[in-house]
Amino acid sequence: MLATYDDASLVVNLLRWGTEMKLDEAYMTIFSPDFNADETDPGDPAVSKILYFGETIGALVKHGVLDKDLMLDIFWADGVWPLVRANALHAREAGGDARLYENFEALVAS
Repeated sequence: MLATYDDASLVVNLLRWGTEMKLDEAYMTIFSPDFNADETDPGDPAVSKILYFGETIGALVKHGVLDKDLMLDIFWADGVWPLVRANALHAREAGGDARLYENFEALVAS
């Protein structure tokens, strides 16, 4: 299935939302040479923003609202997930819910 104009409109809105939440600053943090994915504070705001954004994208893809191939052309889930994975796993354990961030993880797993 090819992406539609509705998909494109949704992507533009997601990108606006990312700008509003200063996602670009979060990316600069996790792609910094000083960033250590395994030693990051579980409440790190940059990682939290990226996890929330990725989970939203994953949920939209899971429910067929957003074309996966289009989104993966824009959102580098394969490159971002390894940098936030430890925090996601920590949140699952701390919250006692194995479903936390499962939609973000599913973008990478498939």
